[in-house]
Amino acid sequence: MTAAGICTRRITILTGHYGTGKTEFAVNLALSLAAEGAQVMLADLDNVNPYFRSRERKALLEEAGVRLIAAPQACVDADVPAVPAELLTVLEDRSVRGVLDIGGDPAGARALARFQPKLLQEDCQLLYVLNANRPEVRTAETAAACLRAIEQTTGLTCSALVNNTHLCGETTAADIRKGAALAAAVSRETGLPVLCHTAEKRLAPGLTGLDAPVFPITIHMKKPWE
Repeated sequence: MTAAGICTRRITILTGHYGTGKTEFAVNLALSLAAEGAQVMLADLDNVNPYFRSRERKALLEEAGVRLIAAPQACVDADVPAVPAELLTVLEDRSVRGVLDIGGDPAGARALARFQPKLLQEDCQLLYVLNANRPEVRTAETAAACLRAIEQTTGLTCSALVNNTHLCGETTAADIRKGAALAAAVSRETGLPVLCHTAEKRLAPGLTGLDAPVFPITIHMKKPWE
């Protein structure tokens, strides 16, 4: 599956519980969109998880032609609910494709809530990223409850689900299939479609027979001690 097939709207907002791998997915989406010829802006609005932030790959993104929007340098290492003013550029410049990586729970999503009236006027979609290996959202009921809380906080309605189940470098095809089963259950619980399954390129060829296409990714985000 291509990035354009995932980002069917001009602006794609990624949300989900912290630790689901949203940032890795966001970076891969932005890079793939740029490779497909789009003018892309990636907004790093994740102020919940200090370990994985797309701003850490600024050089990689800019080399690929992706403009990164993040908090000021003084706030880079601070866990603060700041939203960069440049976000308005993504919302108002309709010549660009925007990927927004927002906080990993309702509290983190609150930073986006003040832009809700503007977002409702734009061509945007909200995708909910799932990781079946996160204990807080490993059941359909808890995952759906988290999703609904994020919707309530942002004032936006989710469009689809993304299975991004992983165990970092130890991920296997079995993990992704476990995530596919959870995504199917959440789909039944919420009525939302499963848009795609993500998988490292080394695993993608073995993932046949799934209910949605596979989006192959490359691991760019590293733990601080790696």
